[in-house]
Amino acid sequence: MLSLTELGNRLKEARLAKGMSLDDLQTVTKIQKRYLVGIEEGNYSIMPGSFYVRAFIKQYAEAVNIEPEELFEQYKQEIPSTYNKEEIPEKLSRVQTRKDISGSSSKIFEILPKIIISLFIIGALVLIYYLLQQNAGDEAQDNPVDNNENEQVEYKESDNLADKEDEEETNETTDSETEQTTEEEEATEQEPELPAQQVNVVQSQGKETTFELKADQFVVKLVSTGETWVNMLNGKGYSFFQGMLVKDGQESEKVVDFSKETEAVLVIGNSTNTEIYINDVKLDYAVPPADQVRQDITIRFIPTNE
Repeated sequence: MLSLTELGNRLKEARLAKGMSLDDLQTVTKIQKRYLVGIEEGNYSIMPGSFYVRAFIKQYAEAVNIEPEELFEQYKQEIPSTYNKEEIPEKLSRVQTRKDISGSSSKIFEILPKIIISLFIIGALVLIYYLLQQNAGDEAQDNPVDNNENEQVEYKESDNLADKEDEEETNETTDSETEQTTEEEEATEQEPELPAQQVNVVQSQGKETTFELKADQFVVKLVSTGETWVNMLNGKGYSFFQGMLVKDGQESEKVVDFSKETEAVLVIGNSTNTEIYINDVKLDYAVPPADQVRQDITIRFIPTNE
């Protein structure tokens, strides 16, 4: 089994072969000289954490033209793991309920009693009309001389009944349309407009915070306001970017599209100098940066366009 000293010696020999001093390497990698010495000596106890050990070794290897993945595979028993999946807290159940409004069903049940009443009134009027006609016919048979007068009365009564039925039907239709319009307006007023995205804190403990994002897309942008080291990974531990962000003189921001991922893990080495944006909306730290400088942020993505 290879030792950590052999790993340090291999890196050191590669550095010397390129004619680079520790100061030169510090300038290239932006890693403090004492950490570079710790890597060569196998003294990882001075590192801020296991994330930094692997990140610094990777940057050291790339600076001296050694393939990092080959190096990690060869010394995988000695190099600390970058990312432990078990450290992520289990997803907490968050149930958000919203009252469903079934407009068509409620309207039918509200209008149905009125329709029944209208049919009952129409049936009663028809019955009255029929009885009046029967009565008029009997009177005509009993009084043939007054036939013309009875016919005139029947005609007027028939016209009055028809006009009354038309007026009641018109009123019922108007009332029904008015009530339907009012109900639609109320339903429209009650239907809240959903925000473009929702970001909620699921759990926060120490330097670790878990958020839940509901949105159409998931684009993360890290912006430095000073010197900071960051690592941007997916839920499977694959790193899209890791390294230093510096406001002046070098790359000051990094954007990664996580829309095809279920979650993103952001390791922020200096949260006081790092701003996080989700779909161009600034994310507030659940733990104030002044209280916890190093923070590990997990964001779980729930697409709303599926």
